[in-house]
Amino acid sequence: MRRTFAWIVHGYTASGAVAAFAMTISIFNGDYRTAFLLMVLAIVIDATDGTLARLARVKETTPNFDGARLDDIVDYLTFVFVPALLLYRAGLLPAGWGGIAAAAMLLSSGYGFSSTDAKTDDYFFTGFPSYWNIVALYLYAARLPPGLNAIILLVLSALVFVRIGYVYPARTPVLRGLTIALCALWGLMTLAIILMLPDVPPLLLAASLFFPIYYTVLSLVLHARRRLP
Repeated sequence: MRRTFAWIVHGYTASGAVAAFAMTISIFNGDYRTAFLLMVLAIVIDATDGTLARLARVKETTPNFDGARLDDIVDYLTFVFVPALLLYRAGLLPAGWGGIAAAAMLLSSGYGFSSTDAKTDDYFFTGFPSYWNIVALYLYAARLPPGLNAIILLVLSALVFVRIGYVYPARTPVLRGLTIALCALWGLMTLAIILMLPDVPPLLLAASLFFPIYYTVLSLVLHARRRLP
């Protein structure tokens, strides 16, 4: 029964790829709200499959199957490839050179996912952790000029190579309870933003930035502390 449970968990992780396929269909149909809702579903899967995998002891029960590799493949699709496609397809990137920004997302995150220090033993992500789905939502909702969108993407792509440690919200022990609570509140706000697309109240969009700001500041503070002798 444990082995069966382990394979069910692997199937649960793999279902994120099906969600990515459904996102792609929604994007080509111009239904961006549904694509973002499916991204939320993918985030829920990604946030819970690790706990289930540890509960099922998948490494012991299915030793010839690499669940971590499967998770990385699915995450690349849902966190990187599909958001890049959405930004490009929705006309949020400048004509002519917008593809360069999309390519920067894809290539930098390919490096980030393949780096051996992408996740540290003390539960940090190294380099910008490819939260492109979140970036895509804010850029889509904010209606910024395409040129500015591309610059933001290029800067974040460069930050993948800057080896700063970023908080792993569910596992970094420092302020973990507060981080999870704030993340849950922010998650509800982002869900409201998605449901209101494309006409999101500017006040709600601005207020929702509290968590990205908290996350960035906490990451920088903890990174500085980790580097102290």
